[in-house]
Amino acid sequence: MARWGVLSGVAAMFLACAAGGASAETRSVPAAEMAPVVSGAEVSDNAAMPVPEGFRWRVTRTEWTASDERAFGEFVTAIGESNCRTFDECLKGPWNIYRASDPKGMFFYADCADLPYALRAYFAWKNGLPFSYVSGVAPVGRSTDLRYSRYGNYAYKRVDVVPAVPGAFPNARSVLNAINNVVSSAMYRFAPDLTGGELFDFYPVKIDRGSIRPGTVIYDPNGHVAVVYSVDEDGRIRFIDTHPDNTLTRGSYGKRFVRASPPMGAGFKNWRPMKLVGATQEADGTWHGGRVVLARDSEIADWSDEQFFGTEMPRAKQWQSARFAHKGEVLDYYDYVRAVLAKGDVGYDPIFETRLMVRELCDDLHYRAQAVDVAVKAGINKRPQPARLPDNIYGTHGDWETYSTPSRDARLKASFVEMRERIARFIDMAEANDPKLEYKGTDILRDLGAAYREEAGACHVSYAASDGSVRPLTFEEARARVFDFSFDPYHCPERRWGARDPKELATCSDDAVKTAWYHAEARLRNQIDRTYDVKMGFSLAELQAGAKGSGWDMPPDTDVAAVFFGKESDYASIGE
Repeated sequence: MARWGVLSGVAAMFLACAAGGASAETRSVPAAEMAPVVSGAEVSDNAAMPVPEGFRWRVTRTEWTASDERAFGEFVTAIGESNCRTFDECLKGPWNIYRASDPKGMFFYADCADLPYALRAYFAWKNGLPFSYVSGVAPVGRSTDLRYSRYGNYAYKRVDVVPAVPGAFPNARSVLNAINNVVSSAMYRFAPDLTGGELFDFYPVKIDRGSIRPGTVIYDPNGHVAVVYSVDEDGRIRFIDTHPDNTLTRGSYGKRFVRASPPMGAGFKNWRPMKLVGATQEADGTWHGGRVVLARDSEIADWSDEQFFGTEMPRAKQWQSARFAHKGEVLDYYDYVRAVLAKGDVGYDPIFETRLMVRELCDDLHYRAQAVDVAVKAGINKRPQPARLPDNIYGTHGDWETYSTPSRDARLKASFVEMRERIARFIDMAEANDPKLEYKGTDILRDLGAAYREEAGACHVSYAASDGSVRPLTFEEARARVFDFSFDPYHCPERRWGARDPKELATCSDDAVKTAWYHAEARLRNQIDRTYDVKMGFSLAELQAGAKGSGWDMPPDTDVAAVFFGKESDYASIGE
């Protein structure tokens, strides 16, 4: 196990915020079959290379207490409830009570996998707490990429952020930089009952209001990590997440976070309790030496694998068969999570729920506009179209990872699909006089339609076209053409926003080759599942021929008007 002095070198290895793969139940730990991830940390001589005062990580306490966990949750909540839009802005704004002690010139970066670690490390630094993290993982069985390992991963190396000798304070900036360069979604991909190797930093939690709280991590094995910042009284979970362009976004938990086989480790996780043992305290109150010890599963009161195997006895043998019961009623998993986390019996206010879904989707569209704008400003759309797509469009590296939007777009599409499904469900609940529906009106179709139309009308999105002009886009226009949004950063901004009208496309500078690529990528745009285990290094000809793994022939339905009227209808008549 490594211990920090000053980190003077970090492996130049960037693993993107992504993961995925097929299901399996194996939890044994054979030898690794691929190159592992390691930290590349070097412990240097602090006497020869002293840490500047402002960056010194002084460990003044030996363990995290319940009060520390509550304070950490409050720290995360303050960021979530702020209006900051990048991770750097979030740590430099008034909602961060520790910002005044940060050295001048610090820049804070985190993609989605980094975010939980960066928040935790920063808080520990500011509060004199010990910190430790997994710095080496390898796959269980064979895998071509740790982020997508079919049977999950195991940890074999850790780094303790503790002075080795008196005065050899770790450099907090170096620790945060190491997290950026070392941590990937591979660190979240492990079976709940994995034995062997080092302990992972997290453990799967019981679905309970006291366990899923601000600071809880949500891992989507299809390639994303988020952090809970609030749990509403009605059981709705709010989260923050970050992206490779350092933007920070917000949302509500739902079907965009998929369940998967236990070895993939999907779902809710909390940080393991940790304490520093065997250390020596100096006269100034700081500790050095010793090692950080993490609590084992058997020592954690709310450790649970119920999110994988359900609540019913006997336990389901396969995760797909898991059943989730609450107060004698078997529920869909996502309904179960919300019901258990609600204060009292969960109720669904269809008008409020519809308004919230539209607002959150509007926010997602604004976030997407920022991401596309970053790519355009970098001039990616001016470069020639590569001869092939990356091996996997959802998880790769380089410019494609930084500037493309296939994963972001897939989550956006899934949310539009889910909105339609939930509105249809509210209508069915009203017809069935379901007591869970909190609706006192007399015409739910009219009232839902009016709420949808009002919120959609209040959503104003725009993008910068190729000629620099600003193009407005209504919410309903975005909804109608979301499956035409190009995820490909080499395309003009008009196509990035699914332009169809020749007048809107008139300013697009794409040549015939890029135009052909745009049309050939339509099947990939039609799918909302992020298939990380599929090879996608397609050529233009292969896409045009409909190669295996190149997407769906037709997109899912997002037409809200059809829910209200039973067929495609003029948006203007919704709610009238």
